[in-house]
Amino acid sequence: MNFRIGQGFDVHRIAEGETLWLGGVLIPHSKGTVAHSDGDVVIHAICDALLGALKLGDIGTHFPDNSKEFKNIDSKILLGKVYNLVKEKGYEIVNIDSTISAQQPKLKPFIPEMEKKMAQVLGVEEACISVKATTTEKLGFEGREEGISVSAVVLLKKS
Repeated sequence: MNFRIGQGFDVHRIAEGETLWLGGVLIPHSKGTVAHSDGDVVIHAICDALLGALKLGDIGTHFPDNSKEFKNIDSKILLGKVYNLVKEKGYEIVNIDSTISAQQPKLKPFIPEMEKKMAQVLGVEEACISVKATTTEKLGFEGREEGISVSAVVLLKKS
């Protein structure tokens, strides 16, 4: 098969006093993600999409949330490890498209830096990485500012 598509989805609860890492960027906000790692929900969804495209399981299979090794780990490290698995299978990224659902904070000013950071980790052009942000119009857990969700889709091609 020359092309593979993968879809990923991740959710993290948010709380006062936690840090908010999204797409490899520290976002200034009064709330952050509650997680075993740094809680970067964008990178976690992208990791799941990359793994799913090649039927390699999910992020929890490779980096269990009960492992001391991954406690507070920088998710950019996890993204690099996942992409190494993809390359070992003989595939490379064509493009990644992701959507963050969060009521607050407003994320548009941070998106170019997210795309840049993830492109650097993956060794691809920034044009291959798309991050979008939306609110849920104050509906659901995102709208009540209880959590953040991200969906991601990747297209891989045989190297």
